Amino acid sequence: MCYKHQFYGIESHRCVQMTPTLRCNHRCLFCWRSFEHQVDEEVECPPEMILSAIPRLQKRALSGYKISPEVTEERFTEALTPAHVAISLAGEPTLYSHLPELVTLLKGRGYTTFLVSNGTRPWVLEQCHPYQLYVSLVAPNEATYLRLCRPVENYWSEIQESLSLLGSRRSAIRITLVEGWNDHLPDRYAAMIQNGSPSFVEVKGYMRVGYSRKRLRRENMPEHHHVHAFAGQITKFSDYRIVDENPTSRVVLLRRDT
Repeated sequence: MCYKHQFYGIESHRCVQMTPTLRCNHRCLFCWRSFEHQVDEEVECPPEMILSAIPRLQKRALSGYKISPEVTEERFTEALTPAHVAISLAGEPTLYSHLPELVTLLKGRGYTTFLVSNGTRPWVLEQCHPYQLYVSLVAPNEATYLRLCRPVENYWSEIQESLSLLGSRRSAIRITLVEGWNDHLPDRYAAMIQNGSPSFVEVKGYMRVGYSRKRLRRENMPEHHHVHAFAGQITKFSDYRIVDENPTSRVVLLRRDT
């Protein structure tokens, strides 16, 4: 079970991680994906095709786990009937032109949907109504954003607009903390969190995996105590408080005082 089970009760073994597009308008240094080798997408998959393919592709993804002594038959059978879809695996999902329709279809089929976005296209997010909406906030100011995320255009104002959508729905702000790059000005983060008023805030340490190893160093991956301390600094400037944490995943959960 991943930390989403601990924080939100999501059954990890019944969660499909997927993306409707491999395109992205950010080139974040901390991203594990390869934007050095772009994939040309000449044709988009229709939402119905994505929906119908989930059971088959989930079974393919689980191939090999059934024989593991660590996996019970009951757990494996449950995994073959997923209940949750995290639209977050690769790419920026709002670049997929049928995203609102896809989210609606998934909900209609009974899936719990988590949508994770970099917040650069707020007009698309406004049309999407997942179970929980994530918007990434990985910089305390515009200068840090441009240096760390290296966007194809400057979307800082669009990200602020996306944050303003969060207070009216179940939502979360995700801060990926990269030591030496964006672990400063906690008061600025707190101000944007207060204005956005999300249901939750996740402060999570950058993990040096995948292609990010070509861009960042080992010392840019903060230890959990550093993540916890920075989350604590944010609470000093806001009415959000630390309510949970998972040291293995180096993530701290904040929620507003009630």
